[in-house]
Amino acid sequence: MDTFRRILASGAAVLVLAGCETLGYYAQAVSGHLSLMQAAQPLERLLADPQTPRGLRERLELARQLREFASKELGLPDNGSYRSYAELPRPFAVWNVVAAPEFSLEPLKSCFPVAGCVAYRGFFARGDAERHAQGLREAGHDVYLYGVPAYSTLGRFDDPLLSTFIQYREGDLARLIFHELAHQVAYARDDSTFNESFAAVVEREGARRWFASRGRDEEQHALAEAERRSAELEALLEASRGRLASLYRARLAPEAKRERKRAELAALKPKLAAHPRLARAEPNNAFLAAHATYTRLVPAFERLLAEEGGNLERFYARVKRYADSAPSSRDPLSAPPR
Repeated sequence: MDTFRRILASGAAVLVLAGCETLGYYAQAVSGHLSLMQAAQPLERLLADPQTPRGLRERLELARQLREFASKELGLPDNGSYRSYAELPRPFAVWNVVAAPEFSLEPLKSCFPVAGCVAYRGFFARGDAERHAQGLREAGHDVYLYGVPAYSTLGRFDDPLLSTFIQYREGDLARLIFHELAHQVAYARDDSTFNESFAAVVEREGARRWFASRGRDEEQHALAEAERRSAELEALLEASRGRLASLYRARLAPEAKRERKRAELAALKPKLAAHPRLARAEPNNAFLAAHATYTRLVPAFERLLAEEGGNLERFYARVKRYADSAPSSRDPLSAPPR
């Protein structure tokens, strides 16, 4: 009951702070999260219950092992997060909406009392997300809407395992759990790119160590190949972002910019077909901005980890110092290595 009281108390505080325009948004956020938490059941109870389906039991046991590894071997928080499980009647935990102006690759920010400003807005119902996205399109913005299997409450609540990702392949399940726990280690207010890029590095390093600890060479090779393909995709997207950024800075008439923008995005679309999860994507400024949020600072954080000799404790301490500093103090992360 303590968890529910905290949810309701924090929700009430948010609603008091909200204006009429955002009241409905905060109400769905509070009720959506409360519903998710109410559905959670302790992992140990489900594993001991003979009525738990065998397939689910095996996945929960794997998740339990990953959770223990996260704390004991990766130095990630040892708390109640991912020690319970919730079955959801939908394919995603939330749907995120990212928007960017017609001639900009900088996403519009949504600001909240607890999380600060983030580069997206999340909804527990797809219909609500689509209505919000349509309003942004009508205002002239580029919009990208996508489903999210999990989200982090930054350690304020015991985030559960969810049906939206429990059937992921082992490597993907490991990465997701490590990623979300990393948000509890360090979080820079108002800096989504910092937060997501850091968590992306932790998930990659964690997955490598998970398979190495089990002598699973084949999975390690598969993970390396997946990272190689991801690097190729990011290089492709970064090149497109670079050309568009130059275009948007150019002194051209709006219609001329629109035509060249359309040509750039049309050329990008078939290249995404080589990456199955993006085969149907309609690239635009918001799409490119969303992907940059998760990848732009990955090389910088990997460099920090290497400088610490792979010592995660020292790496985390260094990242925390950056996270707690003024945004201008994080500039070295954006600079290329010497």
